Amino acid sequence: MTTVCFSTTDEPAVFSDARSKFPNYIFYGDTAVAKSAQLNTRYGTESLKGVLLDIHFLSLCDYLVCTFSSQICRVAYEIMQQRLVDGAWRVQPLDDVYYFGGQNAHNQRALLPNKAVWPNEFSFQRGDIIGTEGNHWDGFSKGSDKTNGQTGLYPSYKTEEIVNVAKMHAYPEVRVNVDEF
Repeated sequence: MTTVCFSTTDEPAVFSDARSKFPNYIFYGDTAVAKSAQLNTRYGTESLKGVLLDIHFLSLCDYLVCTFSSQICRVAYEIMQQRLVDGAWRVQPLDDVYYFGGQNAHNQRALLPNKAVWPNEFSFQRGDIIGTEGNHWDGFSKGSDKTNGQTGLYPSYKTEEIVNVAKMHAYPEVRVNVDEF
């Protein structure tokens, strides 16, 4: 079975580099779109057309490997969700957890205390609220302790997500036929 990859980037050299390093893979992507996405041309009409095409084709992929810090990746992932029942397992973010621009704060609760070992790490106590700024995918996340004000890196496994549940009004008079879904 041949592996087929659709690549998007603002660095045109990525395409030739990928093809030389992975000769058994088939790579699709447009170097003209990559060139138009560079800083000096990325706000033009052709660049916009390229971005829209990239998002469309990324959303049709079976699996995404991308940076969630990129608006393009997150939009493609959101559109992918319309095509698949649950596409959560079909993505591997390289730099961050999924987030929605403008979302509420992403907070976690400390399950275990942490005594800083590294210079860029911070200490916290069980129960402290940690404002998460990003997952480094190496066992550590970046954030700040809302209780003691310290910032830096912390062991991700020592925290749990705080899920804010909103009360939703029920409409008992509305009948839903589950078989239609």
